[in-house]
Amino acid sequence: MNINLPNFNVKNLVKEAGSTISRVVQLTEEKLGTTERTEYDLHFQNLAERADVTKSWTEKIVRDTESVLIPNPQNRVEDFIFEKIEKTKPKRLSNLEHLALDMIEAGGDFGQDMAYGQALIKVGQAEQKLGQCEHDFIATSGICFTQPLRKFLDGEMKTISKERGILETKRLDLDACKNRVKKARSMLGQQSKDGISPEVVFEQAERDLRVAQAEFDRQSEITKLLLDGISTSQASHLRHLHAFVQAQVRYYKQCGDVMEQLQRELAKMQHPKPRLRINSEDVDGPPSSVSMHSCDSDSTTTVGLGLDSDNDNIVHLLEDFNIDFDTSAISTVIFVTECSPLNEDYMYGKQGLMKGLVPRAFVEMLDEQDIPF
Repeated sequence: MNINLPNFNVKNLVKEAGSTISRVVQLTEEKLGTTERTEYDLHFQNLAERADVTKSWTEKIVRDTESVLIPNPQNRVEDFIFEKIEKTKPKRLSNLEHLALDMIEAGGDFGQDMAYGQALIKVGQAEQKLGQCEHDFIATSGICFTQPLRKFLDGEMKTISKERGILETKRLDLDACKNRVKKARSMLGQQSKDGISPEVVFEQAERDLRVAQAEFDRQSEITKLLLDGISTSQASHLRHLHAFVQAQVRYYKQCGDVMEQLQRELAKMQHPKPRLRINSEDVDGPPSSVSMHSCDSDSTTTVGLGLDSDNDNIVHLLEDFNIDFDTSAISTVIFVTECSPLNEDYMYGKQGLMKGLVPRAFVEMLDEQDIPF
């Protein structure tokens, strides 16, 4: 039986093993502080530090952006797996779309002829539009922002990390050669060992040092070029950031348009009610009628309204004004006074023991000669 074994170059294998051991010894001695090491120049150190900062913050930005776009971590993991196996991501309903479906179904059960049922259906349809806007925003943000940044991390930054690793290996080899040269120099003039003169060992160590220095310098230049390219990458990242902001602007504008349209549609389904400020709180005021009620003479003011009783005016209530109690109890001529603070839409009216807010649009000021009493 023939067994095909790979062709191993024993010499290269032994040489590589020896280099690995030499690097381990050099690194161990550096950690222990028993030997010197070649330091990178200041410019290279600044480039390397900037690369590390860029990598760290880019990873965080991508991670945080994906958390904003897809808050559910389980969904993010699922999307990552589908992306790695090159399968189409499953289409999921967002929380807004789940809410929309429930509202529409509830509105149908309550009855479309009921105001509440109609409103639920209208709101549910609007929530569906918001959900679609959200899907479009997530897809656009991925294309214009997170995917380019992740491609940078998986491409350029991995290449830089790889080349920096090779450079560090070359540095260890260089320092190991320097140590061998020092050791060989210290043995000059001594007796030969194993039949090899110290001069020959010294010359071989110097040759190895020149080769190691050349390889280190070459790798250093390659790594510097890659590190310098990060500036160009950041300019590209700035364009992607602008695109992401534009996508956000479009998304929030679309959402605002949907909600404004919904607000208009809901307003058409009911009569608008003015808002009054009572005791620093917004409360609903009557649309076209006022609730004037009878009260004791000791209770002459409503809660939260200051009245200027010295400036009473006599007015005539127009026929279009409706009062939500028996109108036979009062005449259409009443006393009114300004509210304090001043209200642009209402005045405070009273007749006998009855008091209430009266819309300005339904009163007509009377002159003294027109007063019927």
